[in-house]
Amino acid sequence: MFIHLGGDTVIRSKDVIAILNSDMKDSSGITKEFLQAHKKESNVQEISQEIVKSIVVTMDKIYYSPISSVTLKRRALAVTELESFVE
Repeated sequence: MFIHLGGDTVIRSKDVIAILNSDMKDSSGITKEFLQAHKKESNVQEISQEIVKSIVVTMDKIYYSPISSVTLKRRALAVTELESFVE
């Protein structure tokens, strides 16, 4: 299944490692260092010009989303529930 992150960006739900509130990027030195390293490698995609509300981490890329982390988490859980019905 897929999760819509905002704009024209949709990713596979099984690729999501973490969904973080955007405040996390400044709260921890390790998180800040992690995000800066990925930005240097051009592995960060800003989805829109709107305010970043969440950060979605996958194996290949980091997405800065204008959708809140709570909403994205809710979408991911809905996808998980749907997948359990299919199996």
